[in-house]
Parts: sequence; C-alpha cells; structure tokens
Amino acid sequence: MTQVPLSVQLYTVRDAIAEDLPGTLARIAEIGFTQVEPYSFVERVDEYAEHLPANGLTAPSAHVKLIGQDLEPIFAAATRLGVKTIIDPHIDETRWITREDVEGIARELGEIADQAALHDLTVGYHNHAFELENLIDGTPALEVFAAVLPANVVLEVDTYWVEVGGQNAPELLARLGDKVQFLHVKDGPKTKENKDQVAVGRGDMPIRDILAAARQALPVVELDDSNGDLFTALSDSVAFLEGVRA
Repeated sequence: MTQVPLSVQLYTVRDAIAEDLPGTLARIAEIGFTQVEPYSFVERVDEYAEHLPANGLTAPSAHVKLIGQDLEPIFAAATRLGVKTIIDPHIDETRWITREDVEGIARELGEIADQAALHDLTVGYHNHAFELENLIDGTPALEVFAAVLPANVVLEVDTYWVEVGGQNAPELLARLGDKVQFLHVKDGPKTKENKDQVAVGRGDMPIRDILAAARQALPVVELDDSNGDLFTALSDSVAFLEGVRA
C-alpha cells in the first residue's frame, strides 16, 4: 500500500470502468491507491457509493462540469460520496483569449463556489494546455485567472499540460502558491498526442521538482491515454512516487 497521500484520476481507466466499475475499483485498490478522483460520478453515484468504501477508497475530489449546469444534483452526489472538492475539468478555449472573458470565468466559478459552500463543498478548476499557451499582455491566461480567482475557488494544476503549453511547471506552481490544492501528475515527451503518455517517472517531466514546488497539493496520477497497458502504468507510477515522496 502506498505510504504517501496519492490519488488517481479514474478517467485513466475509463474503458475498464465502462465495462466493470466494481472490478476496476478493486484493481485500483490492489495497485495501492486509497484515494481516487471520479469523473461523471453523478450518473453512477449509486455504484460509486457502494463500491468505493467496499474497496477502501475515498474520493476527496471529483471532476464535473459546473458552469451552466443544474448544480443541486451535483452537490447531492458529491456529498453522498464524501467528495470535498468538485473540479470543473474544462472550460472552452474560446473563453481564455481576453482578460474580460477570463475574469468572467473567475466570477462564475466564484458564484458557484458560494452555492457549493452551503453544502460544505469547495470548487476548483483544472487546466489544459491552452490556458498556458494563450497569453494576455504577456502573462499566461491561467495566471491572469488565478490572480482574480475568489478565495473560495482552488486550482488543480495539470502539470503535464502546463509544460506542453510552454511553461515551466515548477516555476508556475511556485508563483501560484497555496491556490494550488491538487496536481495532475503525468509523464511523457510533452506532446499533445495522448498516447505518448507513459508511467510517471518514465518520461521527460521534472516530477521531483513539481512535487517539491507544491507540497501542499494532493498529487493525482493520470494518463489521458497510452500505447501501453494503463494499469501497468499506474502501478509503475505508484512505485516511482513512493520512492520520491517517502
């Protein structure tokens, strides 16, 4: 079993979950994870509510679209599963071009966070590459966003997409500070081809420096895809991260 705080984004094994959710969660637990980050959990809340505790798993965070959605079912499902932070995983790239649009996103998430707080939930946002590629007066849009983000909204920084987007992940994490409460930790050659991704510690990402730059954040292992076996990649990732963070 892993001896350090560590989670896994279940989107990594989405095909297996589609076929056999209970069996997939059992395999995740066998690998050594005790925490997971579900996606699309509202639709399958009954299954997760049964099989997460049955496998000794908790879900401190989860991905779900928030802006423009019916929020009450999301809040209810998150509360039932013991999720504490609901994270919007993607807001359209067209909204990250101008300062006005980026500030508008921050306001919208802040308003949602006010509602979520009534359910003892925190709201977060997860980036891709475009929030770093898009520069506003020379500053990555994600940093412009972070600068105006209400105190009740946190960041889950996908460190791989930060580097694909042209920024140095450890340096960005240092600038963002405690606003970052979750990290997506993934590895590979820093390309936009998802299948190029590999087990953490097997690619070109500065994993040790990333973890050192955001010690307050929960690392969440993820592969968007891979040419290899995903469960093997997760197992290898755990082994590597245990060595780094022990």
